[in-house]
Amino acid sequence: MTHSNDTTLARKGKHLSYAERVQIAVLKKEDYSNRRIADVIGRVPQTINNEIQRGTVTQLRRQKQNGKIYDYYDDVYDAAQADYDKQRLNCGRRPKWADTDAFIEWADEKMLDDKWSPDTVVGFAKRHELFDASIIPCTTTLYGWIDRGIMRTKNIDLLEKLSRKPKVSAQKKRPNKRVLGPSIDRRPKEIDTRESFGHWEIDTVVGNKEKTDAVLLTLAERQTRFEIILKVNGKDQESVNQAIRDLQKRSGHTFSTLFKTITSDNGSEFAGLYEALKDTLDIYFSHPYASFERGTSENQHKFIRRFIPKGKPIGRVSEAQCLRIQQWMNDYPRKILDYRTPHESFVNALRSERQAA
Repeated sequence: MTHSNDTTLARKGKHLSYAERVQIAVLKKEDYSNRRIADVIGRVPQTINNEIQRGTVTQLRRQKQNGKIYDYYDDVYDAAQADYDKQRLNCGRRPKWADTDAFIEWADEKMLDDKWSPDTVVGFAKRHELFDASIIPCTTTLYGWIDRGIMRTKNIDLLEKLSRKPKVSAQKKRPNKRVLGPSIDRRPKEIDTRESFGHWEIDTVVGNKEKTDAVLLTLAERQTRFEIILKVNGKDQESVNQAIRDLQKRSGHTFSTLFKTITSDNGSEFAGLYEALKDTLDIYFSHPYASFERGTSENQHKFIRRFIPKGKPIGRVSEAQCLRIQQWMNDYPRKILDYRTPHESFVNALRSERQAA
């Protein structure tokens, strides 16, 4: 039932302040009824009743008369702030971190040393039952612990959180100024839904803008998020084609099983990609200014930037370091994979392909 004539000014659910409790004590001494006190301070009568019941204490008044001592007991409302504060300390649910530091110490190690995200930490811990469920928080709670300084991990350590930008409306597709090969519009829909294995996205990662600097050539498998990182001499067609030829040689007879299609952007470094691979697999090119059409690569590059920030020359990055970054990415549990690793998902998918063949 809606009380349309309610004139209570105080916000519902807000506790009485110390000033209000003092005012209640004064009005009670003047023999105001509980309902009248509620009207005066702008509270509902039940709030006043509850407060007076909690705050009423029995006081002893001792009087000596004609050599005898008489004790009188009076019930008096006392607006004691100290007692209220003590009760407030004991209210509410105990936080999960209050019982043990085991999860927090493990989570800090994963986020600070292994560069895991808070969601990955929570999901991996739950999936593998590393701790009792009662001490594992949800992802939102873990972010809250970080914000409140409960953990050693700070927001500045969460690179993805700092770089995340609000979503904007998708840009309209623009016609390709250069035609390097078949448009992504011709790509089968099953590739969009990631239902099948062996469909890759190719891209480059640049360190600084020096033309003589090396670049990273990356290939990301859309279904499993498995990543291949190749260091090439430069952002040019010859370097990319040579890297692809080397990859074909290393893969041997399994190349056609591993690689069914590749989706690229319209960068000049991929100008020879279609001619080099058209007899082996299908090549598709996305629209200009449509990086969302190659979302897997864009997300994978965020992981690489954790280790190689923008502006750092790729030429200074060794082949061994590239391999370590690749291995870290492929061993990193992903929420989209139900907290399995890309490496695990890749092996399972490849095994299924071979069994089907």
